[in-house]
Amino acid sequence: MERYKGALTITAKELRTYFSTPIAYIVITVFLAITGWLFFSTFFLYGQAEMRGFFELLPLAFSFVVPAVTMRLFSEEKNTGSFEIMMTLPVSTVEVLSGKILAGTLFTVIMILPTIVYAISIGFVGDIDPGPVVGGYFGAILLGAAFSAIGVFSSSLTKNQIVAFIIGFAICLLLTLIGKFLFFLPAGMVNVIEYIGAEYHFMNIARGVIDLQDIVYFLSVMAVAGIATHYVLEERR
Repeated sequence: MERYKGALTITAKELRTYFSTPIAYIVITVFLAITGWLFFSTFFLYGQAEMRGFFELLPLAFSFVVPAVTMRLFSEEKNTGSFEIMMTLPVSTVEVLSGKILAGTLFTVIMILPTIVYAISIGFVGDIDPGPVVGGYFGAILLGAAFSAIGVFSSSLTKNQIVAFIIGFAICLLLTLIGKFLFFLPAGMVNVIEYIGAEYHFMNIARGVIDLQDIVYFLSVMAVAGIATHYVLEERR
């Protein structure tokens, strides 16, 4: 446990910072308002006892929200000069990196936690299949973790939070929408490009089918983003 103490300390610090300002509450409120309106308007329109529409919306919503949440994690410290102080503390680069990614992931979990009300609401009016619901939330955690790692990487590249957001948003949006353009590609490239898309793997899990290759995909995105961030931090340590 001692080896993880530094990472957990940084995670706790970042979470306190999130909720000590109105930003966290504004982000969560806007996210719940938009997803709630879209979910319930579709639910009452079609009268379907399922959450497929909500989960189909999540990758696009996360592409915007997660980079907005993580953009300050390194860039703010670089801008204020506290980055150099943090990097001289008795914590490893891996601990710093892990703590910040975990903070972004936990914030995402806290943000989607109230949406369980949607599932409960459906349960009152019809029989809901628990498999896709559990799979959807499990996939949302993996998606949030992967996008948090990308957001942290983007934040490590610059001291400008807006630039960090744009970079993170662009990468996450590309991974989300790349599967929409498969019909433009040669047949031989379709499977490769489809595998790169985050939405493809997320929706597989959201159907209630937990496949190892989908889990490996999200862990791989986290690993690639984490390694890239580690390289950037070590270069500037």
